[in-house]
Amino acid sequence: MIYKSYLIEKNINLLENNIVLFYGENLGLKNTFKNHIKKFEKEAEIVNFYQEDILKNQELFFNELFNISLFCEKKNFFIDQANDKILDLIVEIEKKVKTQRIFLFSDLLDKRSKLRNYFEKSNTFGVVPCYADNEISLKKMILNQLKGYTGLSNQNLNIILDSCGLDRSKLDNELNKIETFFEKKIIDTDKLETLLNLRDNNSFDLLKDQALMGDKAKTNKLINDTILENEKNIFYLNVINQRLIKLLEVTKIAKNDNLDEAIGRIKPPIFWKDKTIFSLQARKWNTNRLKKMLNLTYKTELKIKSNSQITQSLLIKKLLVDMCYLANA
Repeated sequence: MIYKSYLIEKNINLLENNIVLFYGENLGLKNTFKNHIKKFEKEAEIVNFYQEDILKNQELFFNELFNISLFCEKKNFFIDQANDKILDLIVEIEKKVKTQRIFLFSDLLDKRSKLRNYFEKSNTFGVVPCYADNEISLKKMILNQLKGYTGLSNQNLNIILDSCGLDRSKLDNELNKIETFFEKKIIDTDKLETLLNLRDNNSFDLLKDQALMGDKAKTNKLINDTILENEKNIFYLNVINQRLIKLLEVTKIAKNDNLDEAIGRIKPPIFWKDKTIFSLQARKWNTNRLKKMLNLTYKTELKIKSNSQITQSLLIKKLLVDMCYLANA
């Protein structure tokens, strides 16, 4: 049975099926459904699995599924990164699942997907497509969560939307910031822009991405155009390090798999909207150069922390130039 995601978001109890598939590129919406399930079924124990781990050790999964605890009779299973490979196992246990509930979470599945087709045609399974949000759906989300706040003008709505880039997961974080900061529920535009670091964060992300791509012309232009704040230098380093570590992880996995499969196996997964640029960057770098770059970021951090007199933004800019150079080495 196919359910509309907006109806399930309003009332998770509409899902009465014991086995449900959530699929689509909207990671934020899928996380919302996980939180709703946890909230409305507090008595149930949550057991998390990745499909890959289940297929490697089915006995462990079956033991968890069918061994009922004396202290907790009900279990809800979250299975991440599900695809067609798990279908046979789901069919096998379909009639054996009684008090337990199984929720599968997949990336975008096309119409040829065996898993998607089976769930859509089943009278006992549920399936919830989780497609990308648009401006209208996210505006509704903002208005609903910030109901009762004054100063929520169209300008401020757009500021919030711009800060999340139509990404529901990022929007959740931004709304939590707003609720914490504006305790009196009065939103001020200048303070909102400062709180969300709208221009600065977006500009630095773009600069970091172009440096990792090895695009010298764009990197040089962005270095000149981007204002780097001294108090954010550790933040900038963390942003660079996080991406380098992810790239290193995927290059190690890709020794045995092709790159796209390796990217799909990263835990936690890459945001869908970042996958294209991440894939291009991964093709530019190898393990040795990534380790060298991580060593450079470590040395830069030591210099920043040990010398308060040095112009720290220049160290960050030099690091980005070195990164751009290494991308082409």
